[in-house]
Amino acid sequence: MYNVSERIRAGYEAWFKALLAELRAGGFTDPVELVREPTLPDYFQRADVLLGQTCGYPYLTGLRNHVRLVATPAYDFPGCIGTDYASAIVVRADSGIATLEDARGRIAAANDIDSNSGMNALRHAVAPLARAGRFFSHVCWTGSHRASLGLVRTGEADLAAIDCVTLGYLKQAYPDEVDGLTVLGYTAPSPGLPLVAGLSVPPALHRQLQTALLAPGVAVQAHMGALSIRHFDLLDDVSYARILSLETQALAAGYPHLA
Repeated sequence: MYNVSERIRAGYEAWFKALLAELRAGGFTDPVELVREPTLPDYFQRADVLLGQTCGYPYLTGLRNHVRLVATPAYDFPGCIGTDYASAIVVRADSGIATLEDARGRIAAANDIDSNSGMNALRHAVAPLARAGRFFSHVCWTGSHRASLGLVRTGEADLAAIDCVTLGYLKQAYPDEVDGLTVLGYTAPSPGLPLVAGLSVPPALHRQLQTALLAPGVAVQAHMGALSIRHFDLLDDVSYARILSLETQALAAGYPHLA
């Protein structure tokens, strides 16, 4: 979910190889194929997914009958508190937007309608300010957080809610792409993007995965550090239901859609 640069992609692949080596040392012998460009979230309907990462919002709204939670990473970036994360509400430094209220009637950029960080959290933040179900003059759906930032930077949009982990990685990889931008504030926190496994992964292997993440070996820990992952924790569906509570609050405020 966070392959925003070649370095980060390589880092995650190296982390997975180290994790797989721990599984192999524990007796796991099945062949494993690394799929680099899966079609998400549909890919997670495959029962044979050993390990993948998904956004919590589509997990709750469509995937939890197809996958099982494995563990949730705790990232070391501004906006993260343990395994919780938030979205940075990003504007141009010269936009004249000093508060969220100032963004009324402006243009928002959002990555995807199924995104917790780009849509759901921003909808929750804006809901108390909306009038007759609207706050923005227009919403541009961009397909990625990086593309949303690009529209804000060029002036084609005025505001975007960016997953704070994505923003942290982008600052490392492409600092010029965040030049001239500022963080207005952060959305309400919610559980971060979980690692999941398909339903055909045997319970014993599922537990082995969890053990390897909760008590990682030296090689896995080294790659976690390079990816700004502090540790992993086990969360359940009750914990992830906090994401849907953001939606429920927006609906109660008469703001069902980001608009």
